[in-house]
Amino acid sequence: MASAKSSRSRPAGHSGVFPVGSAAAVGSGGGGGGDGGVQLADKLKIFKTDNFDPDAYVQSKCQTMNEKEIRHLCSYLQDLKKASAEEMRRSVYANYAAFIRTSKEISDLEGELLSIRNLLNTQAALIHGLSEGVQIDSLTSGPEGSAEDDISNVEDQEPSEIQKWSADFPDMLDVLLAERRVDEALDALDEAERVAVDAKRKQTLTAAEVSALKRSVSDNRQRLADQLAEAACQSSTRGIELRAAASALKRLGDGPRAHSLLLSAHNQRLQCNMQTIHPSSTSYGGAYTAALAQQVFSVIAQALSDSVDVFGDESCYASELVTWATKQVMSFALLVKRHVLSSCAAAGGLSAAAECVQISLGHCSLLEARGLSVSSVLLKQFKPSLEQALDANLRRIEESTAALAAADNWILTYPTTGIRPLIRSSAANLALQPKLSSSAHRFNSMVQDFFEDVAPLLSLQLGGSTMDGITQIFNSYVNLLISALPGSMDDEANLDGLGHKIVRMAETEEQQLALLANASLLAEELLPRAAMKLSSINQSMDDLRKRGTDKQNRVPEQREWKRKLQRMVDRLRDSFCRQHALELIFTDEGDTHLSAEMYISMDNTVEEPEWVPSPIFQELYAKLNRMASIAAEMFVGRERFATLLMMRLTETVILWLSEDQAFWEEIEQGAKPLGPLGLQQFYLDMQFVIIFGQGRFLSRHVHQVILDIIDRAMAAFSATGMNPDSVLPGDDWFMDVSQEVVSMISGRGRAANGDREVNSPTASVSAHSMSSFKSHGSS
Repeated sequence: MASAKSSRSRPAGHSGVFPVGSAAAVGSGGGGGGDGGVQLADKLKIFKTDNFDPDAYVQSKCQTMNEKEIRHLCSYLQDLKKASAEEMRRSVYANYAAFIRTSKEISDLEGELLSIRNLLNTQAALIHGLSEGVQIDSLTSGPEGSAEDDISNVEDQEPSEIQKWSADFPDMLDVLLAERRVDEALDALDEAERVAVDAKRKQTLTAAEVSALKRSVSDNRQRLADQLAEAACQSSTRGIELRAAASALKRLGDGPRAHSLLLSAHNQRLQCNMQTIHPSSTSYGGAYTAALAQQVFSVIAQALSDSVDVFGDESCYASELVTWATKQVMSFALLVKRHVLSSCAAAGGLSAAAECVQISLGHCSLLEARGLSVSSVLLKQFKPSLEQALDANLRRIEESTAALAAADNWILTYPTTGIRPLIRSSAANLALQPKLSSSAHRFNSMVQDFFEDVAPLLSLQLGGSTMDGITQIFNSYVNLLISALPGSMDDEANLDGLGHKIVRMAETEEQQLALLANASLLAEELLPRAAMKLSSINQSMDDLRKRGTDKQNRVPEQREWKRKLQRMVDRLRDSFCRQHALELIFTDEGDTHLSAEMYISMDNTVEEPEWVPSPIFQELYAKLNRMASIAAEMFVGRERFATLLMMRLTETVILWLSEDQAFWEEIEQGAKPLGPLGLQQFYLDMQFVIIFGQGRFLSRHVHQVILDIIDRAMAAFSATGMNPDSVLPGDDWFMDVSQEVVSMISGRGRAANGDREVNSPTASVSAHSMSSFKSHGSS
């Protein structure tokens, strides 16, 4: 049995328990440096050897070490001790069911061995009694006179002191038991056992007297044990009396029964105390949880103290204690779940649920400080309810935001009364407050509260589901914003997940840009800032060793989460640009403003056309110019987003032109070829886009697409047998016409030589672009 217990008490191999610094500390002490990845079993191997000498080990390590190195070694040994205890606990929990079952069987076996010992003692006494009877019978077979002499000698002989004590023992014990003088009764029973053994060895008592004494000891032991058990079961027996009864039972050799009665008495006390705690529909859930937790965990703590005081750290008793405590915590968790968490989960009361969990885990931490870990039982029971509350809270945010979106006027304002601001409002920091529409303000405020409520629950590993939930409700809100764009309801792809929600349309360009301002500010700043609350609290819960690694692991996760949010904003931006591009390209009747016919038909007129960019491209620039002015006020500090938005709108129009197969089939293979005037107008349109787009509305990619479009148009013209250079005006002509229209639309006056100086860098770049266009056409 001892060897089995010893093998169970040794921790299994473990890796990654200590920070690198601790491993290095051993290295400095002679234990081999750089063993941060060494298995825990290997580190503990030296301590497991039979000939391990602590004094010699310390002398070998500390003989040449200075004070700092000795402190490092002491710190390392303490860490090793903690890691070993933690590994022992994990090993026990890993095979807990088998461990409890084996310990119970061992306890039962010890009880059976005690019964067998008592039975053997009784049988031995019986055999001795029979043997004494045979000897007496043999004496009667002698001469009658000698027998009479022996009897007379026995009758005349005075009883010895030991015989007198043996005869008075039952009466003395009856008095001690009646007066409940337990310790004296136990001492008397132990003395009687010693007397019986000594009398048998020295033959100071006859075999019958020894047998009678042993029977008296056995009967009175059982009688005392029953009396102690009855006393332990009384509700009035508490504290010192209860521990004394259990300790006395243990002295009687019935330790398993004593421990079970100890736990039973605490359970009886707990059930009695819990009858005074009644949940009510009007009561506060946190108050009920606190009152219930106070009763349950205080009783468990007292039972732990009593068990340790009476039985020490014996594994069989510790296992029974852990099983009993786990059962009590399970009952507590079910009560809290039934009377508090269920209603919180159904109503989305995440804050109330989080408070109950915090109260419960706080009491668990007090037990863990004393070596009893039961928090995993609570977490397993509470997690489903908390996940339900989390989902209900997310649905409430989604539904509340959708209700406000139905009446949102899509005008950006600072937070109003009733909506929680990020910082205190004042004249100095008003500009730091976010400008959002009413539904976005509501969404942001509820998400901020949500993150604060869920932050204390990170020990339940809800961080992943929390971030996924925020991603889903933000996606739903983006869908609402997309549906607020005029014309988006015609796109069935935008209706997925929208259900029957009603959204107020954003009619003006300012309102439509406000949709993008809502989404971009939430995705780029407000939601990531709120999510940092989870990261900071989670990091503070980790120990020093894990902190750096977890931070490195969380950074990519946070970046990926922000990329998900940004992709949703990009979807809204693309819908915005697609809608405005379609408004430019198509009429209300479905006809197009940008067709091959508008260029081919120019050579069929007799009169010289008025050379200005086509209306669609003038309207494109006018729209971009208006939106850029509005965006400059809306996207303060986020000018890059506004610039990319304008570039994306330009790209949408140009890519549509580049990919319109009907347009190019008519240009390249139509019945009427593209003529000189049509080529000049097309060239002017593309040059106009280059001029107004450079540095503001045109990306490098779209610039290259325009070059390819011009190249394709010139190739189609060259296929007619004419040279494009012979029919197109010089570069300055295209630049002057484009600049004049740009100035006219933007409202800026032109100098005598145009907006740019001849030798300015911008002018040289434009001239270079014209040369590139002409060279592409010539080739």
